[in-house]
Amino acid sequence: LINDALIDLPAPSNISSWWNFGSLLGICLLIQILTGLFLAMHYTSDTATAFQSVTHICRDVNYGWILRYLHANGASMFFICLFLHVGRGLYYGSYIYTETWNVGILLLFAVMATAFMGYVLPWGQMSFWGAAV
Repeated sequence: LINDALIDLPAPSNISSWWNFGSLLGICLLIQILTGLFLAMHYTSDTATAFQSVTHICRDVNYGWILRYLHANGASMFFICLFLHVGRGLYYGSYIYTETWNVGILLLFAVMATAFMGYVLPWGQMSFWGAAV
């Protein structure tokens, strides 16, 4: 089973490191979900105590500081991998496969809408900079 999956993998001989970004997207998404769940256990969204809850996460929660930084930097890495993944598809002409390409475009729009909703629209935490960008 391992031999079939790793050694005798039916992959083209001209495959390069550009094909790793889909896997990196999955890893980044897993990190975002896990760190987001653990951060949500301690975060308070009330406007009076939101900053204090972030301070509590960084100071009082075991490894809370690393959860926060993994979550923040994981979002940046997710979008870097996403844009490199789309760029690789454009460079190698993957848009010829219209069904697969259209599913990818729908996923890209869903990711951008989710990022907009999560970054710009939380009640009481409106980010005008995020809306302007």
